[in-house]
Amino acid sequence: MGKPDTRRLDRAIQETSRKLEAVRRREMWPLDGRERRAVLGALATGSYRVARGNSPSRAERKIETAWQSAETRLTAEISALQSERQRAVTEAAAAHAAKKSSGWW
Repeated sequence: MGKPDTRRLDRAIQETSRKLEAVRRREMWPLDGRERRAVLGALATGSYRVARGNSPSRAERKIETAWQSAETRLTAEISALQSERQRAVTEAAAAHAAKKSSGWW
């Protein structure tokens, strides 16, 4: 029995890690639609309030909350992918051990 095929999971983990780093750098491309709308809406609201001479503090909190939710989502996704990879490796090892022990030689 060969090694377990985890290339797909490894590639997904790397891609999600890239997205997480991009979110930490406040790049917009890894955000999903809901998060993108929240950031842009809060940005527009904050700009409007600044133009009117008011404090944009609520809009700033809303933007920060949207970035944190994106970071949390990606962290959870990475964790799920890593646990799935570990499960695949464990299953392959168990199958390999069963095959080894079933033989008489």
